[in-house]
Amino acid sequence: MLEQTLCQWIEADPLRMRALHIAADLDLPDWCIAAGFVRNLAWDKLHGFAQPTPLADIDLVYFDPFQVGPVRDRELEAHLATVDASLPWSVHNQARMHERNGDAPYEDTLDAMRHWVEIETAVGVRLNVRREVEIVSAFGLDSLFAKKLTPNPRRRRLAEFSARLNRKNWLWTWPELQVETAPQSS
Repeated sequence: MLEQTLCQWIEADPLRMRALHIAADLDLPDWCIAAGFVRNLAWDKLHGFAQPTPLADIDLVYFDPFQVGPVRDRELEAHLATVDASLPWSVHNQARMHERNGDAPYEDTLDAMRHWVEIETAVGVRLNVRREVEIVSAFGLDSLFAKKLTPNPRRRRLAEFSARLNRKNWLWTWPELQVETAPQSS
């Protein structure tokens, strides 16, 4: 039910559907657009906002263990800017993000998302081969729809969670959010 609702919200959002079609045309392995692209839309809808909150960036993530260097990501961002310069693309191959995070290598995009700072951020969306909206979620959707903001129990770095909470002004933008003070087990 929650997944169907989220898919409907995305399908009704012209900007998000345009971004999804552009990303799908890249034919990247194990890709999705995640983080604020999905999370912010859900919180906007749950708060009853008439207009979506502007996106700081569009996080396109994928998993390609054969081209792990950051150069490929910059090339993809440059290409995306030529396709639609109005969209603030940020591209990251999750096959190398374990190095930045000090983790063991990730198996795929979903595994990488299981290591993101907040569990509500670890939700993505993609178009499947039939060009239908498909949700990718590392922790499910319950806490996202409950308007919670929860530190990832795998990160065990509450200072990182607190810093992001302050830097991103989530509680000011979405005042009904409830911050979970202790990580929940996954």
